[in-house]
Amino acid sequence: MPAGSCGILRPMTNILIIKLGAFGDIMQAEGALHDIRNHHPEARIAIMTMPAYKGILSRCPWIDEVIVDPRAPRWRLDAMWQLGRTLRAHQFDMVYDLQNASRTASYFRWFFSRTPWSGTATGCSHPHRAPNPKSIRTLDRLAGQLEDAGLTIKHTRQPDMSWLADDVTSLLTDSGVSGKYIVLIPGCSARHPQKRWPHYDELARLLSAEGLSVVMAPGPDERDLAKTIPAIDLTRNRGLLSWSELAGLLKGAACVIGNDTGPTHLAAHIGAPLVALFGPYMVSERTGIHRSNVTALDVLDLASLPALKVIEAVKDRLKA
Repeated sequence: MPAGSCGILRPMTNILIIKLGAFGDIMQAEGALHDIRNHHPEARIAIMTMPAYKGILSRCPWIDEVIVDPRAPRWRLDAMWQLGRTLRAHQFDMVYDLQNASRTASYFRWFFSRTPWSGTATGCSHPHRAPNPKSIRTLDRLAGQLEDAGLTIKHTRQPDMSWLADDVTSLLTDSGVSGKYIVLIPGCSARHPQKRWPHYDELARLLSAEGLSVVMAPGPDERDLAKTIPAIDLTRNRGLLSWSELAGLLKGAACVIGNDTGPTHLAAHIGAPLVALFGPYMVSERTGIHRSNVTALDVLDLASLPALKVIEAVKDRLKA
């Protein structure tokens, strides 16, 4: 019987999910959110996340409320007191910790020691029983945790972010794009430049020679990089795209080609035909990106991956 209960279990009416970030992890957890909703169809479900992801998760159909964790230093006792007060006011019946970090384990000890809790926190009522959860592929790890908590798994291994997509017809029209288009995602986190494939300029020329419209929507750290690639920059005249606009752009693409970065994973989990490029930093199999709509090219040296090989993979995707 879950901790903090006695006698006949009452229906769980207030559920908390903890998923703080990062963006790629939020996307990979989408199917888990769906399965939690299916397991608690009548409950009010809140998710606690970082400020950057409030807007995205506010659109999620499986969630009723978003609680923001500003991630103040844990020595800030005033901030921790305020967070605990907010959480206790909701009177949660169950917590699913999908972050499973030392920070969230401390929340279990401080705020929820008597509340049923699914995760890896020591002493929780519904522990993930895998010997070393962090060694498991992300989607399998989430599925295993929820199965250990008694849930039926239907969506966890197949996240679907299509609910995030906006209609971007006017954006494409204003930029002179009509018919089939290809999206390039040539950037990545500034902290991991080794994830960047250096031949997008050549790839764009080859795709354009095939009569295809090639577009980009660079982020704030990729504007200079975008200037070196002969493709239509959708941000040039109207500024950065929102996540929902980017999702709409990816959803409608004939094919997306991208590095190991958040927008590439968004394309995978939105169902877009995708060619994803991975170097030695991370094996694609461990990222959860493998879907029927995805071709992942794993190489030991991204610089040595020729544009012609990428073009072949793109053509295969266009035929599929």
